[in-house]
Amino acid sequence: MTVTVVRGAAAGTDVREDGVPRVAEIGTLELESGFRLPGVRIAYETWGTLAPDRSNAVLVQHALTGDTHVATGRARPGASEAERRAAETGGWWEGLVGPGAAIDTDRWFVVCTNIVGGCYGSTGPATPAPPEVDPEGRPWGSRFPLITVRDAVHAEAALADALGIEAWRLVIGGSMGGARALEWAVTHPDRVRACAVVAACARSSAEQLAWGQAQKLAIHQDPDFRGGDYYDGPFPVTGLGLARRIAHITYRSPDELHHRFGCSPQAGEQVIDTHPGRRGRYQVESYLDHQASKLAGRFDANSYLAVNETLMSHDITRNRGTLEEALSMTSCEWLVAAVDSDRLYLPRESDVLAAALPGDVRRHTLTSPSGHDGFLIEAPQLGRLLLETVLHEP
Repeated sequence: MTVTVVRGAAAGTDVREDGVPRVAEIGTLELESGFRLPGVRIAYETWGTLAPDRSNAVLVQHALTGDTHVATGRARPGASEAERRAAETGGWWEGLVGPGAAIDTDRWFVVCTNIVGGCYGSTGPATPAPPEVDPEGRPWGSRFPLITVRDAVHAEAALADALGIEAWRLVIGGSMGGARALEWAVTHPDRVRACAVVAACARSSAEQLAWGQAQKLAIHQDPDFRGGDYYDGPFPVTGLGLARRIAHITYRSPDELHHRFGCSPQAGEQVIDTHPGRRGRYQVESYLDHQASKLAGRFDANSYLAVNETLMSHDITRNRGTLEEALSMTSCEWLVAAVDSDRLYLPRESDVLAAALPGDVRRHTLTSPSGHDGFLIEAPQLGRLLLETVLHEP
């Protein structure tokens, strides 16, 4: 197994650079389904310096459409202007990860991977299939297999092996990242010293599955989807945008939407017209249009379907007995946190998880008006909880 560095120096060299994309070749990944996925690549970024005894490694897991750039970085001396700008762009968990932050990159060696099935450098549906699958090297497209949360963790374990990391001091994630963090603690209990599961639960609920199906069908019904084999033509951005609108409604709270938008019309647009088809937009519609456009400009529809299925597959108890029996395999410290206004991952689901964990684990709360996305927005609160629970001094 080898690590191929795409940009920047590999871990353990004398040159420190943060937030620079790299790729590891991990070979064939055997999936829960029995499918053998060949030629798997995992994209990742790192921050900080790995200690000589490799005891300071922290794994940060992204949510559904996240990427590897969790925080501002710095490129190597002599890097191109484009590389420097990419590294120094702010990350999606800015304020939680970085120099002097709760996950202090002057102390911890932080790794963030792109999930297999994604579209930020890891093997996914848009990746050219190997010759044994497609001699012409066309993208996997509709042939890309189901990747479960457990499969994703097995791939990340192979990356950890390649980096020489025997155990993580902390694995942390929110939403789908929280599902992956939890799966790490159960699948590899000897490799996780502490685990933080934020705005996530032990297994996907029926309502979460229902929302997932609605997003899937939105993409499938786009005429440009073509069964998932659309790479030689227009991309199904309309369906992807609709899927994002459906999802984003669940990410924010009703109170926030009310206070930000109410039923006001978008500036300069008339919502009362003689025919509904000619009216303008309400402010909340304009907001959802903006969110849809942003995602359609940066994400692949097949990858959205792939990671959506990954999240729907989340069930820590699968083939492991009861929830208590599954979690009895773990031996790490815990932070379980919920967002009080979350209507997608309800706080009571975090209560169920905490109650089933070994020992006396209580559920902590992030107070936020923003709903599920509060796990990203309330970084100062989460940072304090981390320092009080699992990143305290020994």
